Amino acid sequence: MLRYSLIFGGITGAIVIAILSITILAFGIDSAGGSQAFGYTLMLAVHCVLFIGVKRYRDLEMGGVITFKKAALVGLAMAVVSAVVYAIGWEITLRLTDFAFIEGFAQVMIDDIKAEGLSPSAEAAKITEMQGWMELYRNPFIRLPMTMTEIMPVGVLVALVSAFVLKNPKVLPLRSNPSAA
Repeated sequence: MLRYSLIFGGITGAIVIAILSITILAFGIDSAGGSQAFGYTLMLAVHCVLFIGVKRYRDLEMGGVITFKKAALVGLAMAVVSAVVYAIGWEITLRLTDFAFIEGFAQVMIDDIKAEGLSPSAEAAKITEMQGWMELYRNPFIRLPMTMTEIMPVGVLVALVSAFVLKNPKVLPLRSNPSAA
């Protein structure tokens, strides 16, 4: 199970962080930071790799039959590995950009707050609150778990759906190779 978790979780996390990092590096914070829909759609699409991993585990290691509990554990282990790889990749991206993302994201947030048309006191309060969060984000012991919680819910969702679907051995059964007989 560990081998499958490392392989499929690692692939998932690496693909997601690679695409998001390239998007940020190539197009800047406005393109990537401004589109949470893009980020979560990407995460959901790439997490389909976990489905493939659970299916392979069911077919190759469990003889084509797996319980919901076992499939969920395999999928969740893959999701955890994916989140760890994603968080490490994000740390690398931050360092490569000299943490420019944090400043760029803070400025985008301040601009959004100012565009809301709030009263000066309400605007100042929201900006102060946002700056407090950005200060917390500078601490890697807070940033790493925050980064992992971005991707983890998607992985958990895909893991549980995969377990539910793949507990039925009639769903995408392993085909025997007729030429091997």
